Amino acid sequence: MVLESRRQDEAPSELKGQCAVVLGGTSGIGRSLALGLARRGVSVIASSRNEESVAEMASEIESIGVRTLRVSSDVSDRKTLVGLRDAVLSEFGSIQIVVNCAGITKRVPTLEMDEESWERIMDVNLLGTLRSCQVFGESMIEHGFGKIVNIASLSTFVAFHEVAAYAASKAAVGALTKSLAVEWAPFGITVNAIAPGVFPTALNRKIIDSPRGQELLQRTPMHRFGEPDELVSALIYLVSPESSFTTGQVVVVDGGFLASGVNQ
Repeated sequence: MVLESRRQDEAPSELKGQCAVVLGGTSGIGRSLALGLARRGVSVIASSRNEESVAEMASEIESIGVRTLRVSSDVSDRKTLVGLRDAVLSEFGSIQIVVNCAGITKRVPTLEMDEESWERIMDVNLLGTLRSCQVFGESMIEHGFGKIVNIASLSTFVAFHEVAAYAASKAAVGALTKSLAVEWAPFGITVNAIAPGVFPTALNRKIIDSPRGQELLQRTPMHRFGEPDELVSALIYLVSPESSFTTGQVVVVDGGFLASGVNQ
């Protein structure tokens, strides 16, 4: 892709040789972000629960020409995150970048939402982000530097139909991002988030292909869905030296969705 090649050439050279961990990095948005970092010379460890997907992703990252590891993890299990962190530190010495992409959702009328499903969504989306920030943030504080980027959502700001648990979790991710940014700024760590607009992934494919997807398209002033590289560019800014005074922000990449009122 011409656009991708141009952005690689313009990428900050300071990122080359850094080490990034991408949780939920083997599919969807996480996969795109992991590959985007790798193409800019970052050693990327893309981790998820699926060992086969982790291995396949590692091979793809290695084909780009950067180093990686094959370590699976589950954001619902702190021990696996600690194991991942320790394995990366043993191999690379330090971790400069952490991207939290792991997430799940379930569309159901709120009156029919059982507590088990609600707690599962909160455990992955919110507590999973917190666990990762705690585990990897500890190492970053020791090294006096770090760039953490969480994945928020349009649901951080506005409501969507029958996804109350997901919306609540992502609103909380936005608040968590700001709280950690304030708390960890003295330690040389920035904590920001990206709120993607509508980007086709396996997680939202059914909605994209439904009449509701067409409604989302109509409400987006650019009248198209996002391309993965458009999120990569936002990530590169947030983890580069150019964002040294940017923290506690939720950067929205949505084609104008949140800015839009009533479309003609």
